[in-house]
Amino acid sequence: QVTLVESGGGLVQPGGSLRLSCAHSGFSLDDNGIGWFRQAPGKEREGVSCITRTGYTAYYVDSVKGRFTISRDDAKSAMYLQMNNLKPEDTAVYYCAVGSCSRDTVRHGYSHAMDFWGKGTLVTVSS
Repeated sequence: QVTLVESGGGLVQPGGSLRLSCAHSGFSLDDNGIGWFRQAPGKEREGVSCITRTGYTAYYVDSVKGRFTISRDDAKSAMYLQMNNLKPEDTAVYYCAVGSCSRDTVRHGYSHAMDFWGKGTLVTVSS
């Protein structure tokens, strides 16, 4: 059984930082990419970042490049999203997902490329 549990969301001021975590089990990273999507109120879900099954390649949506960093710790069965210089437009529910990671997955928010999802963690950027 695949499980994905996000944590680390919260309220932060503009310019601040947060680190999201995704604890996962029930699948092999040898066969799957893993990544983050987000959904803001009233908007469609969009891709944020993903890292390929090899762990060597990461992709980011243009709006977060230079501010967010994705990483994974296979020994801990965990994935992270370090978010710096947060902006109000980053406010959303952030979801951890497992599936096919590619540049298009993130750029076009291809939710159908992902097979399993966590329940999400809310990030609110506001003064």
